[in-house]
Amino acid sequence: MVKTLYKLFLGVMVALFIGFGVSVFYPGPTAPEYPTELQNIGKNGMTTAQEEQNATFEKEQKAYQAEFAKYSQNVSAIVICFSIVLLILSLTVLLKIEIIGDGILLGGLLTLLYGIIRAFMSESSRFQFGVVTVGLVVALILGYWKFLRPEAKKSLSK
Repeated sequence: MVKTLYKLFLGVMVALFIGFGVSVFYPGPTAPEYPTELQNIGKNGMTTAQEEQNATFEKEQKAYQAEFAKYSQNVSAIVICFSIVLLILSLTVLLKIEIIGDGILLGGLLTLLYGIIRAFMSESSRFQFGVVTVGLVVALILGYWKFLRPEAKKSLSK
């Protein structure tokens, strides 16, 4: 039971480490602030100056959304690369250290899931499909490697 909890804890910590690490070294765009003059509009509606401020804010907001979508796409690609490296490490180098290897494996899977979620923020359906395809292929290879590989079956039966 304690080993399982440790693997889960390690996996979550690895995913958080990657997620926060990317945000520290590759910060996202800053959202525009809503003009304070537009927060308390009276019953008479907006003045011409307020309408101009609102139009400017809407343009800045659209530019921010486009920039954030591109940022999310980049973050997704970076995170997925890290997750694949973690998965490879857990199935090769850390194979003999079961507890740590399984924790890193879980962390890699959680990081992959985070990358897929960030891909959905990219607003590019082709990119989203590509990321989901990569996730599916990785999951299939990982499942085969970890659970069905012929050498693993032989060593388990001994």
